[in-house]
Amino acid sequence: MSQFDEGAVADDQRRKLDQIRLTGITATGYHGVFEHERREGQTFVADVVVHLDTRRAAARDDLAHTLNYGELAVQVSAVLSGEPVDLIETVAERIAATVLAHALVQAVDVSVHKPQAPIEVPFGDVVVAIRRDRTKLPAAEPYTARSAAGAEAAAPAPGGPVPAGPAPATVAPAGPTPTAALPAVPAPTPAAPLAPTAGVDNPSGPVIVAPAPRGALPDGVAARPVDGEVVVDAFDRTPDAPVDVVLALGSNLGAPQDTLRRAVSDLGAIPGVQVVDVSPLARTAPVGGPEQPDFLNAVVLARTVLSARDLLRATQAVEQAHGRERHEHWGPRTLDVDIIVYGGLTAVADDLEVPHPRAHERAFVLQPWAQVAPDAVLPGLGGGPVAVLAATAPDRDGVRWLALDWLTAPTTPADPAGDVQPA
Repeated sequence: MSQFDEGAVADDQRRKLDQIRLTGITATGYHGVFEHERREGQTFVADVVVHLDTRRAAARDDLAHTLNYGELAVQVSAVLSGEPVDLIETVAERIAATVLAHALVQAVDVSVHKPQAPIEVPFGDVVVAIRRDRTKLPAAEPYTARSAAGAEAAAPAPGGPVPAGPAPATVAPAGPTPTAALPAVPAPTPAAPLAPTAGVDNPSGPVIVAPAPRGALPDGVAARPVDGEVVVDAFDRTPDAPVDVVLALGSNLGAPQDTLRRAVSDLGAIPGVQVVDVSPLARTAPVGGPEQPDFLNAVVLARTVLSARDLLRATQAVEQAHGRERHEHWGPRTLDVDIIVYGGLTAVADDLEVPHPRAHERAFVLQPWAQVAPDAVLPGLGGGPVAVLAATAPDRDGVRWLALDWLTAPTTPADPAGDVQPA
């Protein structure tokens, strides 16, 4: 059974949602940090609890209005037996993303069991259990037939050789329970503006790090994590070529238009960042938080050779240069700079999530973005054509006006009554 209790998920009207439960989905997979796990495979089991409203399907007796749990079971099995990864945490995230790709689903509980885990003491099971929903999206992409075809080519046959290509880094167990440690990568060095820099081939894929360079270790000593090594995730990877990024700027304290002008200039002055285009300026009502003045918002399209985390540090430095202080969630601020999109990367960490988890429902980001890039598409779950999302965003009526030439001309002073006409 699932490791979650039967605690229900409520819809936006606080009504308990219905559940579809799939338990004991079993497949042979090749996940794990040890070479023998990748070579020989083992049994993995998944339990899935889907939270949705089944009334419409029941009233019409129509499968089109509910989840086809037969198809879902096949997809979950395909994830279990598919592309090998180090961690069952990753497997659980992929299953959750696959379930949430169905528009009817509001939330999902996923438990992944590894009953044959290589543990040196007697044990019953190892389980990773997660809950994901529309506000806490999975840190992985959903299963697709195309990704499954690639995984089938990459997965070893039972008893067969390990797939050709870069071998996983050797990880020595630090104790009775193995841990999925990541190999080391040198910290990225500052890049010259828009000059391609060395990096990984697939910055949005799973974290795989090359072994230490030849000669870095004495002969006969295997590469393994040690104290002091730099362990990185996808956000630390320096791209091979410039990456398109979208930044959202906002300000409602001091002289907001002047602040945003200077911020655009400051962003363009960051080594490794090139500003490509700047949206019209939007005056928008605050969303959430305490009572406060209207915001001025803009979107900057840029290209960068910085890693996502280096770009985050650089944008935070720009915020701090303009007196940004983070005292109150959704409170007033002199400057806010958010990374909305970093290429096609979809990933989550404690300090950064891309695409921005609320971008799909924020008109003050979507409307200016659609003005400067009408064909833009927001990637990830909840994404889609930016112009369509802008037209349906819940706060779309809060966008007061747009000013086109704001970088060189003053805008109309903000009217507290909100009666200013479009510039």
